[in-house]
Amino acid sequence: MNILAIDTSNHVLGVAIMKDDQITGELVTNLAKNHSVRLMPAIDKLMKEVQMTPEQLDKIVVAKGPGSYTGVRIGVATAKSLAWALQTPIVGVSSLEAIGFQGRFFNGTICPFFDARRGLVYTGLYTWGNNKLETVYEERNCLMKEYLNMLAEEGRSVLFLSPDISLHQKAITESLGELAVIPEGPYHVAKPSYLALAGRNREPDNVHTLTPNYLRLAEAEANWKKQQKERT
Repeated sequence: MNILAIDTSNHVLGVAIMKDDQITGELVTNLAKNHSVRLMPAIDKLMKEVQMTPEQLDKIVVAKGPGSYTGVRIGVATAKSLAWALQTPIVGVSSLEAIGFQGRFFNGTICPFFDARRGLVYTGLYTWGNNKLETVYEERNCLMKEYLNMLAEEGRSVLFLSPDISLHQKAITESLGELAVIPEGPYHVAKPSYLALAGRNREPDNVHTLTPNYLRLAEAEANWKKQQKERT
């Protein structure tokens, strides 16, 4: 099976190609640049490098959020357009789950998160079992301080994975002490090859109904809805 994996849900722009459970190519940049301009050239370059044509793809896997509103939209829209044009099955995978795959050999709970500003984070809690990530706590948008207090009360060892780790590392260590496991920098960068692994055995989504998972409304949309409610 030939799989194209796409992730533009945060600063990382990543594309990978998996062939018969082997990663044949991967391109990753961790730069706050315009993903909308760089994504299709990156896909084209990688496919040429591995000598594969779009028509040879059997599945497209895309990180569907949470993360950057713009980044998530770019990745999902591009993946859906390709899937529709090529009549190729598409699978959406949580961006949190994709980065959580980097803790697959950790014997404890895994907490991937993305900063959501104002003390908030997008996060979930997982353990590794049955050759997949198993959900302990569903994904949520919450105050990091409250989430850390909850984890500290449970007294379990927790692996934290996030490209925004530096923003919350002090609070993590103060709340959990030795229970907190924080690896070195490269482990916090999402890899599209893990995204391909996460989506390879999943049933395809409907290309028309697959939508980004923002976990919360964009500020402009939330303000608009608030204004509409106040008028009624």
